[in-house]
Amino acid sequence: MAEVCQVFEEAGMQKVSSVLASGNILFQSDRDAVAIKKILEEAMSTHFSYEAFLFIRDEKEINSIFNNDPFQPIENFHNYIFIGTGKVEEILMEEFQKADKEEGEQGQIIDNVFYWQVPKGQTLNSTFGKILGRKNLKDQMTSRNSNTFEKIIRKFS
Repeated sequence: MAEVCQVFEEAGMQKVSSVLASGNILFQSDRDAVAIKKILEEAMSTHFSYEAFLFIRDEKEINSIFNNDPFQPIENFHNYIFIGTGKVEEILMEEFQKADKEEGEQGQIIDNVFYWQVPKGQTLNSTFGKILGRKNLKDQMTSRNSNTFEKIIRKFS
């Protein structure tokens, strides 16, 4: 992640740091989110020779997304949060509703964010989990475990 942080710094972002090795980069900028997205996608695409697609959220949005999670932490379950473009949360909900469910598996949309609770060990084996790997969805959304959101929020402090 050090190389990604370096690209962000070279693109003019300040106080750049990473959270885990999952592509979560914290930084500061005076620019608006639309400008930041364009600058960083171009910088990442050029540096790494692939078409970068980033999701930019500020501290207030991250806190809101985390605090809106409708699912309380339950032992032996994972809570996932999906953010995306367009109406991808509606596509996710439609696919979730059609999928066979594991016992206790739940999905819900709140403020254009899709939340999913699934038994541990079933994330990739569940019917819905297998749908998430589809190429037509990969460039429209990203997901993080709610624990990752907690770590990001702690790092804001």
